[in-house]
Amino acid sequence: MKKLILISFLSSVTFLLFSQTVEIEDLQRQQQAIQEDIRNTNKLYLDVKKQTTTILERINLINKQISSRKELISVQRREIEALRKEEERLETEIERLNKELNQKKDNYADAIKGMFNQKLKQNKLLFILSGKTFGESLRRMQYLREYSKWQRSQADEIKKQNAEIVLKKDALILAKAEKEKALVSLQDEQKKLQGEEKIRQTEISQTRGQEQKLRQSLQQKQRQADQLNSQIEKLIAEEVSRQEREEEARRLAEAKKQSKKPSSDTKIPESKETPAKAESADTKKGASPVIDPGASKMSTETFNLSKNFAANKGKLPMPVTGASSIVGNFGTKRHSEWNVTTNSNGIDIQAEKGADIRSVFDGEVSKVFSFPGSNTCVIVRHGDYYTFYANIYDLFVKQGDKVKAGQSLGRIFTDPDTGISTMHFQLWQKTSKINPAPWLNRG
Repeated sequence: MKKLILISFLSSVTFLLFSQTVEIEDLQRQQQAIQEDIRNTNKLYLDVKKQTTTILERINLINKQISSRKELISVQRREIEALRKEEERLETEIERLNKELNQKKDNYADAIKGMFNQKLKQNKLLFILSGKTFGESLRRMQYLREYSKWQRSQADEIKKQNAEIVLKKDALILAKAEKEKALVSLQDEQKKLQGEEKIRQTEISQTRGQEQKLRQSLQQKQRQADQLNSQIEKLIAEEVSRQEREEEARRLAEAKKQSKKPSSDTKIPESKETPAKAESADTKKGASPVIDPGASKMSTETFNLSKNFAANKGKLPMPVTGASSIVGNFGTKRHSEWNVTTNSNGIDIQAEKGADIRSVFDGEVSKVFSFPGSNTCVIVRHGDYYTFYANIYDLFVKQGDKVKAGQSLGRIFTDPDTGISTMHFQLWQKTSKINPAPWLNRG
């Protein structure tokens, strides 16, 4: 029973240690992703031309920068707390190991002392031969053999425990160094945040006297977004309905075919030419191979995606190449500076000039259409899921094309007056809109 309790305790401790290590590693990965997002946002902010028509975009980017910086600081604080707990755990572990080591050393010393007192070291042979019977002599010999084995095992355990303590001490030194490094980084990020908040105030101060104009601009953008959303909802609803009708027709056709299936006694005439041979004949006749119009625009990146769309939450690639940043979030947003509330069925992503807008998963181009203010738009079907891409100016695909994950649909439109390149991205499961941000891999 005691052995079972000990095994259970050791298992719990091992799981706890593993969990703490995983937590620290996960927090560090989160920091890397946020820092990359901050770098991208800052690059895009610097690329935007500073003029009256770009005030909203510049303020939007600096707000995003501040939001990401605050998120990074929050993650860093959690990492520091995790490292502090790891430091305490290692100190407790070293203390426990030292106690165990001292106990083993004492037991070993007592055993050696007892052996000398009984003069077994010098008189092992005499000790064996002095047995009253042959059986007793054998038992004494076995006892000495087991005793020597125990001595060696105790010496080995003491060496191993010494080595483990050294490793734990090294790990403690590393944890303390990591914590100090994280604290310095936190202070640095807090200073950067203060600087960005000053920049934001400077940008806001330049809008004085233009509040009405900017409010109207936001309201106009919301009206355009509402009209676009109505069009998207209509097209996706039509596509879902069409797919359901086709599925039902296939099901009925299959049922009808099964009902007319000939019995096993009926001989089915063999085809004179197998499908493989027929295909070969077509090839010989010079049939042209089907060329994927977007084949030359495939991304060189590799994506570790499941074949099931729903299993890829958090793994889908960004729908645009190069440095990019999500500057408009899904759902309702209150713009306190202009006293305006906007709503979005998707996310807005700002990218670099000339970036490719790409499919996030294997699918079929379901719809291609143009819309005022959004240039060319594409809907890609992925089974029960649909993705929508807006603001394409150089289209690489057409309706009905099969596309792969990472394949370019076209290039992003860049406003020549402002230098801003922004696309709109939506995700739907049949006729239900979904926040696409958690589905994307922004690491």
